[in-house]
This record gives sequence, structure tokens and C-alpha cells, in this order.
Amino acid sequence: MKCAFVGAGAVAEKYASGLEDSELRLTAVCDLDVDRAERLAADHGATAYSDLDTLFDAESAPLIVNLTSHAAHADVTSACLEADRHVFSEKPIALDADRALALVETAAGRGLALGCAPINHRCDAQRHARSFLDDGRFGPIRLGYAHAHVGRVTEWHDDPGSFLDVGPLYDGAVYPLSLLVSCFGPVETVRSADALDVWPDREDRAPGRPAHVEATVEFASGPIVRLTASLYAPHRSREFNSLELHGDDGSLYLADSGALAAERDTVSVGGAGRPYVAAPHPQPRRERRYLAGPERLASAVADGRIPIRSARRAAHVVAVCNAVERAAADGTTVPVPDAETDGLDASDLRPSSIRPSYRDATVRRTAETADRIGPPVRDAAIRLPRVGFGCSRYRDGEYVDRIDSIATALDAGYRLFDSAELYGNETRIGDLLDAPGSPDREGLFLIGKVWNTNHEHVSEACRGSLDELGIDAFDSYLLHWPEAWAHQGPLSDLASKPVAEREALTFPTDADGNPETVDVPLEATWQRLERLHERGLTRTLGVCNVSLPQLERIVDAARVPPAIVQVESHPYLPRTDLIEWCHARGIRVVAHSPLSAPGLLDEPPLREVADDHGVSPAVVALAFHVDRGVVPIPASNDSEHVVSNLAAARLRLTAADRERLATLEDPGFER
Repeated sequence: MKCAFVGAGAVAEKYASGLEDSELRLTAVCDLDVDRAERLAADHGATAYSDLDTLFDAESAPLIVNLTSHAAHADVTSACLEADRHVFSEKPIALDADRALALVETAAGRGLALGCAPINHRCDAQRHARSFLDDGRFGPIRLGYAHAHVGRVTEWHDDPGSFLDVGPLYDGAVYPLSLLVSCFGPVETVRSADALDVWPDREDRAPGRPAHVEATVEFASGPIVRLTASLYAPHRSREFNSLELHGDDGSLYLADSGALAAERDTVSVGGAGRPYVAAPHPQPRRERRYLAGPERLASAVADGRIPIRSARRAAHVVAVCNAVERAAADGTTVPVPDAETDGLDASDLRPSSIRPSYRDATVRRTAETADRIGPPVRDAAIRLPRVGFGCSRYRDGEYVDRIDSIATALDAGYRLFDSAELYGNETRIGDLLDAPGSPDREGLFLIGKVWNTNHEHVSEACRGSLDELGIDAFDSYLLHWPEAWAHQGPLSDLASKPVAEREALTFPTDADGNPETVDVPLEATWQRLERLHERGLTRTLGVCNVSLPQLERIVDAARVPPAIVQVESHPYLPRTDLIEWCHARGIRVVAHSPLSAPGLLDEPPLREVADDHGVSPAVVALAFHVDRGVVPIPASNDSEHVVSNLAAARLRLTAADRERLATLEDPGFER
């Protein structure tokens, strides 16, 4: 779509930087400073103009991107709408609430799209923060603190005049306010406010409005947020554009509410009674470009839609800023006039549930259809988090308590937890999942596993684990090992039993000290697992520690094919053949023990790749799996390692990295 920029200053350069690979084509640039317009236009093969009317007469571009100074936004947007052009405006949409609302009504009345920055609610860090707000872990949010320290624009901006004229509310506070309105809906009342004319005596130019503003705003949905906006507090102060929210059951901290990209530590979470822990965004870093707002608006118009929602939200934010100014001037509580305006409900940006459906991607084979459809297949792989957390209690041959690290993993944002009746800690995990500060069940993918001694008692084992965890169904229930051992009775709450008793129950031996095996066909055990699926006790099925021939036996006999195969894998033991076989059939692969192979983390190729990316060797070893579409499930009792392991999902390996890591494969690897 053709577009025209009105305004050719510093922010226009930022928008223009994304044009090269955009579907938007800049055909005109208009600015009162014709030299500036000509410079930007020349860079992009556009025509320069010095007044709007001439541009409207000469250009057919249906979209105008309004990048003028703060105070000019409303007049320019109005003129563009009157000329029947769609408009995307930089913030604020206006400086007066009535004027802002009139622009929205004009756009709606003329059937024109109207959008407005900021687009921060659609950026990765903010959406990641939103995912924690939406998964129920915090309980009701009741209190918040928002900062917008624009800083002393005379020190960091070449042309600070516009910023000084409008003050910190209309340039800075719009970031946290827009995000908060997106999350919680409209502000109902400004409960109190104060404004200070603080400014360094040495400065020749002073703000035209109070340089520092504080307010307490109440949202119609309940949260009360203290807002601080300042031109006096330096923008490099500890709290720059931060947002902190507190609920009954936990807290969330967003370091920069206006961030265009999610850094590793931008979001932090603290469950009830627990300290903050970094919650890394689980994808490679992606910076949302300034042009994304106009591009989204243009795409909607091309699809026959006429969006005005972001403009309506922007108009409400202006109304809040106006109310803050009145409250500060009058010393009174001020209602926000358009708090009940349609379209200001919280934006629906919630991620889909991570749990698979019971019928997820499964083709069943019955006696009547076996000849017709052949072996069962999965027509799509289930969706899994890129990195999971292993709940095994074994470490270097010793039992360890993982509960505190599992709590840290929950706060850090892990969504997949791998448990088993063998680990003996399902009761404690269940208590943790039921405690304040844990996400709702729909926000987690829980794996359980039946132990070797229960191949003929699969139903009892599964129901026992479900009872201990306090859940109705697993997301996937797996066969821990294909080999069956002699039954020793229920394996409930093993962690509470003495070590000798645990070992006797879980590792029975014959007279020669070897595992006491029993003859239970693998296919028969799989049939027992399938009955669990039919009864709704697990949404999908899986198997661990199998060879490719064993897996082929299961798939050939199955009515419900495995959704997950879990095996040991790392650069020494990549299991490429098995992984490719599984992926070709829509089966996800989970890698256990991804970091524990002796000597792995000291390998020079691994360390070289780590040095190149500025990360630890462990992060590279985990990214090795993510890069192949395999889900590693590391475990750690070190809180920093818990966080950095999850952040491995952010690392994007290069072809050269893959070649170096491939040299570590060891066909003879054995533990």
C-alpha cells in the first residue's frame, strides 16, 4: 500500500528504517521544513511537499503516517481524515480528550481507519508479561506502580521543544497507561495527583507544563496504580519506564513498558512469598519496528476491515492525562469521562492454552479400519514449550530436593514439567501447584510416567500419581522404560520413605543381583496406556528410553499413537535417526539428561560457540536441541541456572555453530 509521511524529523527516520522490507511504499513526505522533507524523500524515492493540501491534490496514497510534533498531531490527523485518508498517528493522538474523541468519531463516521502509537502492548516483552497476568498465578491485581521518566530532553534530544511544551504525561506516561488499559480496560477515576515545577537552574529552556507529575489512578476493573511521569528524573534512572503489579498471590515486574524487544531479564515474577526471579521470553530476540503499527493498519484495510480500536484507546489515555492535570490543579478526585466508552475492554491478546485436546492430532485404528487406514499416524505434532523442566530427584547418584527449584521454575515461566512416580515427589509438586502464586492448570503441560515395576498395573500407577498431584488428567502419560520388572506394590510418596525402602520398591533384583524382569510384552503395556487415554486420564501418550525398533513396534500395534518420545540426547548422542523418524510422523521428541553427560560442558567446540554468543556452554547445549525442534528438560537447584536454562530458547544457532557441534557426536557414547 502507498503511504505518505507527514513530518520528517527524528522519529520519521525510525519509521523509515523499516521500509526496505515492508509492503508499505513511501511515495510522499511532507514537512514545513522543505529541506528536511526533501532529504528523507530522496532516500526513499518519494516526492517532497511543504504543505498538506498540495500533497492531497497530487498524491493518491490512502494511508498517512502522522509524525509531526506532539501539539500538531490532532490538526494534521483531522485534515487527513477530511481528505478521506486513513491515518496512523504518533502519540499522543491529541492533547485534549474532546478533540481526541472527535477524531475517533470522524474516522468512524467516514469509514476510515485510524490508529495511534504506542504499539507496546503488541511487543514481545509486554505480551510475555501479559501471559503471566492471564494464567491466574497472581490472583486479582490490586496495586501497581508505573514510571515514565522521559528524562531531561535538553540533554538527549536535538530538538527538545515539542517535549518541553507537552510535558511528561503526553510523551512518557502514555506508554504505561496504554499498556495498562490494554490489560485492564479503562481508567475510571484519578484519585489524587500532584505536579511539580522542578527544573535545573542552569537550563535555558524550561518545560511549558509541570516537569514532574504523580497520580493515583483507579481502573474500572479494580487495580489502583500509582503513576509517576517526569522530565526531571533522568531517563537512565533505576526506574525508567518500569511497571510493577501486585496481586493477592504474587507480583510482576516489567523493566520497560515501552520496550520494542524482550531482553532476557525484562520481565521478572515473584510467586507468593518468593523473591523475584527473571522470566526470560522463550523466543529469540525480535525487535518490533516502529513501522509495525502502520503496517498492521494497512493490512487490516487491505482485508476490508476499518480498525479504530487503538485510536479509541489512545483517546482514553488522553482523557486520563487531562484528568490527572485537573486533579493536580484542583486537589480533587477527578472521574475520567469516557471510562464506559465501548471498545475499551481489555485487549484479547491471551496465548492459546498450552494443553492438547484429548483428540489432538490422533487417527485411531480399529479392527474394522485397520486394513483401510494402515498404521495410526499423527496429522500434526502437539504444541510444546521450547524448554521444559525435569523434576527428577536424582543427581550424581544422590537424591535431591527439587521443590524450591520447581517453584523457581514456575516463576521463571517454565510451562512443561516432567515428573514420574519413580521420583517420589508428586505429592509435594501437587502441593506447590495448588499453592498461591502458581499458574492455572491450563497454563501448564504436565508429564507423568509409569515405572518399570508397574507395567501390569498402569491404571493404578496413573491414578495414584494423579491423586498425589491433585489433577484430573496428565497432558501426556509416558512409559518410563520398555523393560518390565517385578511388581513391588504401589509407589506412592516415595520421597517420605527411607532410601533403602525406596530402592527395594523401585529396583527389585533377583538372586544374582540383576534386575528382576518379568515377561510383559511391550504391546500389552501400550494397550493399558491406551485405556487410560480412553478414560480421559491423559490427553496424550508417550514412551521413554526406547530404541527405534522398539518404537516401531509400538506404532505398528497402537490404536492411539505416541505423541511424545523421551530419550537421552545431547551433542555426544544426537539420536538424529530417531528424531527424524519421529518428526516425520508428528511425534515430538523430549531430551532428558541434556547437560549431564560427563565432560560435555568442557568440550572446546561447545565452549567456542558459547564464547561467540556470550552465553554459557550449558545454554549452547540446550539450544542444540531447540534448534532441532527437540524439547530439552534440564534440572537444576541453582536459581540462576534455572533461569539461564530457560533462556537457551532465545539463542539462535548459525550453520557454522551446527557444524562445530556436530563434531562432538560419539557413536560409542555410554554412561
